[in-house]
Amino acid sequence: MDGACAKVRESSMTISNSPSPNPPPADPTVPHEARVLLVDDDRELCQMLTEYLQAEHFDVKSVHDGADALTELEANDFEILILDVMLPSVSGFDVLRKLGASYETPILMLTARGDDVDRIVGLELGADDYLSKPFNPRELVARVRAILRRASNRLARGTVPDELSVGPIVLNTGMHQVRVADKPVPLTGAEFRVLELLMRSAGQVISREAMTEQALGRKLVPYDRSIDTHISNLRRKLDLEAGKNPEIKNVRGSGYTLTWAHA
Repeated sequence: MDGACAKVRESSMTISNSPSPNPPPADPTVPHEARVLLVDDDRELCQMLTEYLQAEHFDVKSVHDGADALTELEANDFEILILDVMLPSVSGFDVLRKLGASYETPILMLTARGDDVDRIVGLELGADDYLSKPFNPRELVARVRAILRRASNRLARGTVPDELSVGPIVLNTGMHQVRVADKPVPLTGAEFRVLELLMRSAGQVISREAMTEQALGRKLVPYDRSIDTHISNLRRKLDLEAGKNPEIKNVRGSGYTLTWAHA
């Protein structure tokens, strides 16, 4: 089998076998929802996803290398970045490292199915969410819209600063800042939303299902450990390990809670 045929088969296997009708024809009179930068070295996959996203009224620019992605992000504004992990020259992880955890444009990471290491590293480096290949294009669109809704809500809240405090932790939703004992602590977008949820419900147990829906904007599915990863990162960054005060406790079988014992 020649290389071209192999590439076609590889691309066709990237999309889920779940039933998914062709995307509806795009209506040129409908305004674009958002500008998307799609980064994947599989050109045929990019073409398929671009057509699908355009039919859903997104303005899509696709590139196939991490270096080109960084160039595009520096030269143009995008509302969301869809980033594959495995890229030539500059990998998806390298792109995340260069952008930094405090980068404000939402990032949806594409990973190989079942690759927990890629997923965890991506979330730690600042990705807002992930999607494992193969996937249904409908799920990609749903994830993109959920991420954009969260970003829009955050901007809306930003017009009315809201400050939360639990012990030495102070979270300002308007400025999107977190301070511990008056020292700034950089968090990713997803970590910030998880912490905000915990602080608004301090002392109450929040289920992993509720945290996934409210902080990540999607349903919890089997083997999804994203919330656990974000909790682990928050404990490390905010020094909230077991026995500390405040403390993020894992209530077995129930969820997580942020506790604060007043001195």
